[in-house]
Amino acid sequence: MIKKISSVEKMLMLSIGFTMMLLCIRMACTKELTYIFYAWNMLLAIVPFLFSRRLEHQSELDWAACLFIGGWLLFFPNAPYIITDLFHYKERGPVPKWYDLLLVTSAAWNGLLLGIASLMQVETFLARHIKAIWVRLAVFTSMVLCGYGIYIGRFLRFNSWNIVTKPGRLASASAHHILQPQDNLKLWGFTFLFAAMFGIIYFTVKAMRGMRTEAVAVQ
Repeated sequence: MIKKISSVEKMLMLSIGFTMMLLCIRMACTKELTYIFYAWNMLLAIVPFLFSRRLEHQSELDWAACLFIGGWLLFFPNAPYIITDLFHYKERGPVPKWYDLLLVTSAAWNGLLLGIASLMQVETFLARHIKAIWVRLAVFTSMVLCGYGIYIGRFLRFNSWNIVTKPGRLASASAHHILQPQDNLKLWGFTFLFAAMFGIIYFTVKAMRGMRTEAVAVQ
């Protein structure tokens, strides 16, 4: 049975569609593929949301739910990762600088939205099956792993599927990062600072949802 599209999902589709529209117009006008990577990166950012969405069909924390959560966690960094694509932004004539600014910032916003929405779905599912303290631990841990995943993706050029295609290389690199943190201060600095930033945004959005609920209750 196909799940009805929620209002949040409709807004996500609209937001992603806006970015893709900007990209298509740019390519049509310039006959260049300068920012074509956004199409692929946006697709990868949608994958964790699709995994987390499947949890709504799970009534128990069974092996199937664990597979969905595992798939979500593996691809989760791909959503906020799009923020780092801001590194590619610079003035590229003949396209106006403000146009490309709209393109890259809307793409970054979509990555954040997809990451936040997918984490909320996972948190909601876990809250139905395990104690609150373990839910909070899972949320904070996923944020740290997200920051770590973004760093090794952006700067060390690992991909989510390398856990299958290059498991030995990935395990060796991660072991070095964990066992010798003094040699990887930039990595851990980025990891925890990004996790902190994402956490602030995430809990701000949750607080804003609470404000809406309170406003409805007052009415």
